[in-house]
Amino acid sequence: MSNSYRSHRRRKKSSAGKLGLAGALTGAVGIAAVAVGIVMLRPDASDGKAATPTLASQGDGAAGSAPSPDAGPTLNVTTPEGYGYGLAAAKSGTDARPLPTSSPAPSGSTYAYADYVLTNTQKRPVLLDYPADLFLPRSEVPADERDRCMPQPGVPDDMCTLPNHSKVTARLNNSKPPISDNGDAMIPAGASYLVRIATDLPVKDGLKTDAVKLYIWDARFTSDRKGIELNFPNS
Repeated sequence: MSNSYRSHRRRKKSSAGKLGLAGALTGAVGIAAVAVGIVMLRPDASDGKAATPTLASQGDGAAGSAPSPDAGPTLNVTTPEGYGYGLAAAKSGTDARPLPTSSPAPSGSTYAYADYVLTNTQKRPVLLDYPADLFLPRSEVPADERDRCMPQPGVPDDMCTLPNHSKVTARLNNSKPPISDNGDAMIPAGASYLVRIATDLPVKDGLKTDAVKLYIWDARFTSDRKGIELNFPNS
């Protein structure tokens, strides 16, 4: 009987051992499956990384390098977003086609333009923006276009600005080209560019070079709503 009892206990222990081993194996497999599930569900660590800025795919990025031109005094401005720029007027003039996108000027007319140096004065990229605007005497604008030549606060009443375009024409002193950050063109830290601003509408052919002026008047760049003139060299 005792043998039978011992045999029964051995069978119980043996069965319990088998059940325990099976349970342990099942548990281990389950834990492993959960672990695999966790690994598979864990997001890729690279998803949390910030996008690295790339070269801007704009015509401005293709501008060649050139030495700094003679320029007037530098004016420093800061936007509400904290972007800092330095601007210095280089030259002004007239041309029948001042920009590659300009249509040939009709006979007896021309386009006004001005060049200026635009510098990122900060140690981080800033938005590629064009703070300077082109002004000329209203009397030099053809009569049928004067209603499109707008006066601006703080700029002399006899001066107005026509619709115009600005373009980077050169990277100065081997400055790096613009970079793209989430779709915005940015000026790398410390980079300087030569910018040309030109009228979209023709003006009188007899317009004198010294009559073309550059002003900063937009409230983003001047807080007192007063136009600030950029002086050309030797002016």
